[in-house]
Amino acid sequence: MPSDAHVKLFIPGPVEVRPEILAAQTAPMIGHRSPEYAELQARIVPKLRPLFGTEGRVFIVTASGSGLQEAAVRNCVARRCLCLVNGAFGARWHQVALANGKQADALEGSWGVAIRPEQVDEWLQAGDYDAITVVFNETSTGVLNPVPEIAAVVHQYPDVLLLVDAVSAAGGVEVRADKWGIDMCLTSSQKALALPPGLALCSVSDRAMARAESIPHRGWYFDFLEYENYASKNHTPATPAISLMRALDAQLDAIVTEGWEVRFARHQRLMGQVHTWVMANGFGFYAEAGYRSPTITAVRNPRDVDVGTLNAYLRGRGMLISDGYGPLKGETFRIAHMGDVTEGEMSDLLETISEFLEE
Repeated sequence: MPSDAHVKLFIPGPVEVRPEILAAQTAPMIGHRSPEYAELQARIVPKLRPLFGTEGRVFIVTASGSGLQEAAVRNCVARRCLCLVNGAFGARWHQVALANGKQADALEGSWGVAIRPEQVDEWLQAGDYDAITVVFNETSTGVLNPVPEIAAVVHQYPDVLLLVDAVSAAGGVEVRADKWGIDMCLTSSQKALALPPGLALCSVSDRAMARAESIPHRGWYFDFLEYENYASKNHTPATPAISLMRALDAQLDAIVTEGWEVRFARHQRLMGQVHTWVMANGFGFYAEAGYRSPTITAVRNPRDVDVGTLNAYLRGRGMLISDGYGPLKGETFRIAHMGDVTEGEMSDLLETISEFLEE
């Protein structure tokens, strides 16, 4: 195929972005302190609340999701946090906590296996923690951790804040921050929201805001109190990514038209397509049964398919998947089924992979 031909992304971020959403970024620039910008942010925030399942505050940050992992520990950890680690991004959050000078312990689980609520309870009983971090959907392994059940355990410890990374979940999996009692839930634009990278989004509870008020040296860029102050005027403390905000506004309208429940159901069907193909073609699943992600499948590779060669074949046909993450490279490959991908597009991808296997 021509070198400038478009390659459709079935990787776990950035994902494919529809042309009309990309085009929304080309509107004329406006001042970030202008009434026009304030109107844009005021339009967006109410449409973001269903993403997190909250009636409360939502902050929009120009950053990656990792930036909000840092914001979470800077604003919400006063004494010590417990980081649930069963994949690369849980491990990253632990590293972020330590890099910010926080006392942080890692509850290390096996990769591919979900963290169980009883494990969390055991650690919370034994340690003096005031926050816990958990990755809802572990992008490196395709595990969906049981956040509602973990939340039920955390609520037995009134001083412990629950901080959730929903980067590869929100927009493809229902999140109910208010009902579950999540104190901070974060995501970013380039995963199941099907937007370009560059925006990070979060819901923040009153409990988390109260904790932030009590913590000195929160930094400046990610200070929740600064965001709260500016949000009251429909602005952000620093210059926002205005073009990305326009794309977010357009995409949220499109999601409302599709319907949130319909969107979640489509992700379930896409997962079913991939799972059926995996089982029919001699592969397996890295994630344990009962805890497999609706947005990404880490495919165990007993057939020893060379993923680089497979991707070269797919590129020639305008498609791309992802190799395994870090130590799982070669042992697994990952097929993302998140964002705006259709069942027809997923069928095309899987048929093309099957053609490669036959050749």
